[in-house]
Amino acid sequence: QVHLVESGGGLVQAGGSLRLSCEASGLTISSRAMGWFRQAPGKEREIVAAISWRAGVTYYTDSVKGRFTISRDNAKNTVYLQMNSLKPEDTAVYYCAADERNYSGSFAWERYRYWGQGTQVTVSS
Repeated sequence: QVHLVESGGGLVQAGGSLRLSCEASGLTISSRAMGWFRQAPGKEREIVAAISWRAGVTYYTDSVKGRFTISRDNAKNTVYLQMNSLKPEDTAVYYCAADERNYSGSFAWERYRYWGQGTQVTVSS
């Protein structure tokens, strides 16, 4: 059974930083594309960042480029999202997700079958 457990959310002032962690069990992240999504109140869930099983292949939505960094520690089976220069518009519940396929050749958000419970990030102005 697959479990993804997020941690690291909280309340931070604008300009501050947070690091989210997603520890996986029941699957091996080294063979999966992993992603961070977020959903703000009244808005649809959106992709924030993703990391391929291929070394060095990442994706970022435009609004977080240059501020957020996604990374993985295969030995710990954990994915991270380092968030710097946070803005009030980054406030949302952040979810970790895993591609249902191993060794996918491309990012495909509709294939993200496994989800964590989410962690709240609140950025005050």
